[in-house]
Amino acid sequence: MPPRLARLQEALRQANLDALALNPGASLTYLTGLHFHLMERPVVGLFTAAGEQALILPQLEAPKIAERSDLPAFFYGEDPAQWGKVFRQALHQLGLTAARIGVEPTRLRVLELRLLEAAAPQAEFLAADAVLADLRAVKDADEVAAMQHAVAVAQQALRTALADFRLGMTERELAARLVMALLQHGSAPELPFQPIVAAGPNAANPHATPTDRPIQEGDLLIIDWGASWHGYFSDLTRTFAIGSVEPELAHIVAVVAEANAAGRAAARPGRTAGEVDRAARAVIAAAGYAPYFTHRTGHGLGLDVHEPPFIFADNPAPLRAGMTFTVEPGIYLPGRGGARIEDDIVVTPNGARSLSDLPRDLQPLG
Repeated sequence: MPPRLARLQEALRQANLDALALNPGASLTYLTGLHFHLMERPVVGLFTAAGEQALILPQLEAPKIAERSDLPAFFYGEDPAQWGKVFRQALHQLGLTAARIGVEPTRLRVLELRLLEAAAPQAEFLAADAVLADLRAVKDADEVAAMQHAVAVAQQALRTALADFRLGMTERELAARLVMALLQHGSAPELPFQPIVAAGPNAANPHATPTDRPIQEGDLLIIDWGASWHGYFSDLTRTFAIGSVEPELAHIVAVVAEANAAGRAAARPGRTAGEVDRAARAVIAAAGYAPYFTHRTGHGLGLDVHEPPFIFADNPAPLRAGMTFTVEPGIYLPGRGGARIEDDIVVTPNGARSLSDLPRDLQPLG
């Protein structure tokens, strides 16, 4: 049995669950190595604590698993009236009609849940997000290598996009150039998110959307972007100066860079996610900008761009070697501008290592 399935089997037993039901998403890919997308036809993977597994699929997906004799499938055709019958067959054959079945609350749709409930009316459907988070939290060497490559693609793409930067270019134009560069340098088309390119007052919004505002002399420019490689994501942010910026704006970038370094230095096995946040936040508070750091310090990263561990002050989750997450402190001054510096790190046996190495100090553009 593959190691991931063996660990899942033990985790289900420990959680007093008989099985796990997943629809398309990172967890299903993690356990099967297969990629399915959410559509109007239901797709469900079933994994039992006894070690059995099966997929419920539309017939059109048959070629995708043609060589997977280890993965039984229950197929249905184009008539939705068939769906219930096939779901009943699958759950009956796996002995799950009165089972305790774990699901992902943030992923499972009502469509699949209703079909599962109708197929197994005596079953209980329970949240299994903690089981899956623990299963996926520690990355193996291949996962870390994929993320390292995603970081390399992202960094090279940014260099390419910025080589064409000209004063007066709009946020939207620069974002479009960055997307093209990401694809040219090898990112999969499914980016972790559309790049955030925010300049001047717009940079005071942590989740700004690129606009048609021209990027101007004196702006701070935040670029938050990432790439995808073999299903794994990178997520980076750097802040640039457009020409000469006022002294306080330059100062907040220096403070954020110091906070980023403190957060990275705080990460090591045995410490908690909360300690990483508090280390970064203390730097910003000491500089007098605590009210302007309005979000957590980071989030887990892998097959999802946001996954556990979440790096916020009160999170007691212990860090373990192999965990990967972002460190991304920021300061946002309403109406004036903002700064954020984000790196992707992996916890090592003795500390943590940054997968990203672009300069973190204020770099001039224009």
